[in-house]
Amino acid sequence: MAAPLELSCWGGGWGLPSVHSDSLVVLAYAKFSGAPLKVNVIDNTWRGSRGDVPVLTTEDNTISQLAKILNFLRKQKYNADYELSAKQGADTLAYIALLEEKLLPAVLHTFWVESDNYFTVTKPWFASRMPFPLSLILPGRMSKGALNRILLTRGEPPLYHLREVEAQIYRDAKECLNLLSNRLGTSQFFFGDMPSTLDAYVFGFLAPLYKVRFPKVQLQEHLKQLSNLCRFCDDILSSYFRVSLGGISPAGQETVDANLQKLTQLVNKESNLIEKMDDNLRQSPQLPPRKLPTLKLTPAEEESNSLQLLSP
Repeated sequence: MAAPLELSCWGGGWGLPSVHSDSLVVLAYAKFSGAPLKVNVIDNTWRGSRGDVPVLTTEDNTISQLAKILNFLRKQKYNADYELSAKQGADTLAYIALLEEKLLPAVLHTFWVESDNYFTVTKPWFASRMPFPLSLILPGRMSKGALNRILLTRGEPPLYHLREVEAQIYRDAKECLNLLSNRLGTSQFFFGDMPSTLDAYVFGFLAPLYKVRFPKVQLQEHLKQLSNLCRFCDDILSSYFRVSLGGISPAGQETVDANLQKLTQLVNKESNLIEKMDDNLRQSPQLPPRKLPTLKLTPAEEESNSLQLLSP
């Protein structure tokens, strides 16, 4: 009997099985390849500390990082690319590199760096699924990690300032979306009628951008103009995840949005309170530790105390 495969990943919302791109890529690949995953959705009982998600656990191994997880599944004979030709395999690697270089920085910026999106959607959503006090610490750490990754790939000359970097990554992302749309055309998947690794990557990167309701929607608006990419995401959701095209009814979505707004206010209040307490502690005068006065006994009391210690 094959060892059980357990995937720990971020959960879903807005009609998606996961709102986290890497988690969604693994979930889609498992559906396409037939890998029998037991999915453990992260909640407030989670004990992780660095945000290394998704994580695949077997009897003998614990694997993190998207590429390593997919490679492990292939070694276990769960291969979504077994019908691809050598040229299609090479095209897959080229398009995945393109996605990671041109599209991923803009997706990270939309979720984790754009201030309005981060404070009203991303931070409250992820914080609500983390135990205290990680809920106050880890979202900020994940935001800084996303910014560092963007600057690492885009913060070189002549783009010295963040504003210049932002303009460039969104231009690159829109060009990448246009290229993907032209490549997909009217086909169901990128290499015909069967989904492959490339389809899992494109779906994982595009579906959260397409479905999550953000206040700042620069890249989202451009994606929604490319109807074949939107249809591609909707078809995978309905065929492999049994999610209707509408995802959530309007009344249900209103409830979700209202709860998210309340959660946003609560998380921001807690963060402000922690910061204020920290500032007060830093600004308060640091008094030296007080010495307790030494109580001296009279000779008579010392003699009495000694007799009591000696008595049986």
